[in-house]
Amino acid sequence: MSDDEKISAILRSMKRIAVVGLSRNPDRPSHDVARYLQHAGFEIVPVNPAESGEILGQAVYRDLASVPGDIDVVDVFRRPDAVLPIAEDVVRRGGVRAFWMQLGISSPPARALLERHGISVVEDRCLKVEHQRSR
Repeated sequence: MSDDEKISAILRSMKRIAVVGLSRNPDRPSHDVARYLQHAGFEIVPVNPAESGEILGQAVYRDLASVPGDIDVVDVFRRPDAVLPIAEDVVRRGGVRAFWMQLGISSPPARALLERHGISVVEDRCLKVEHQRSR
């Protein structure tokens, strides 16, 4: 499956997106992308241990293990060296279908781990841009 086919399949199937590293600062890319996705009809789940309360009207969770219910896609806004532990959390949690690393983010060890567990991986691509492109 080509990257474009994989991205298209992820976009068609996603409904609930955990945004790891979501900032409440509206000037941050994570906030802009999450707000866009929310307005496009997706459920956004903020995950950020440095935040509390709500972001974009949704409860913030400290980590993926704390998020109740299913997650379709984990969208990561973290440094590349922080990605592998997040991927390990995704594998432990189970049920996540896709792991998306935003522009400038890639992690070969995380990709290998996730793909061994049947989870689709996208690296160095913006979820907002790809969604807009697919419309």
